[in-house]
Amino acid sequence: MKLKTPIIIVNFKTYLESTGKKAVELAQKAEKVTKETGVIIAVVPQFADIAKVAESVEIPVFAQHIDPIKPGNCTGHVLVESVKEAGAIGTLINHSERQLKLVEIDAIIALAHEKGLISCVCANNPNVSAAAAALRPDIVSIEPPELIGTGIAVSKAQPQVVTNTVKLVHQINSDITILCGAGISQGEDVSIALKLGTQGVLVASGIVKAKDPYSILRAFADATKQ
Repeated sequence: MKLKTPIIIVNFKTYLESTGKKAVELAQKAEKVTKETGVIIAVVPQFADIAKVAESVEIPVFAQHIDPIKPGNCTGHVLVESVKEAGAIGTLINHSERQLKLVEIDAIIALAHEKGLISCVCANNPNVSAAAAALRPDIVSIEPPELIGTGIAVSKAQPQVVTNTVKLVHQINSDITILCGAGISQGEDVSIALKLGTQGVLVASGIVKAKDPYSILRAFADATKQ
């Protein structure tokens, strides 16, 4: 499965503003913008909210993580079959707040492909992005951790990180979709990211904690057309 680009992926993390009923409400706002603009917005709720969100919207729903396990005695782990059954069509892998070893990333990508889920690997620098690309995920998202949640967009503060990632990843696999994240909070941040060679953004607090998430989502979507 490959999602239409440009794409905006909204990570709900564990913010109260995107928990339970509020997760559904935020996903519905994202769906409204998708229907209005034609720009795909995917949402990444907490595990407990995946089913409720997936039942409430038609836009793509991702899991925040899955573990490289098989069904059985793995208490406390996240089973790929469970998130797929709940309605997720993809998963984040190796987010800076849930970092993994390379062997685990490799196993999860393989498991996601086996089960028909889209794999989005997060990386903290261009070299890690290149290493991830060699494992053939569907998406690589470059996110310098020092900028996450700061409101200082990587596309503005560290454009060379983005362009180097695009260059290295596409040298290895030109089919991989490349996103950038960290500090993305304005429409301009999105348009700059696309001009640097990415196919979209991965965002969290810039949307989730905004006073008017719909307006920011709409600005992001409109910015992809500039």
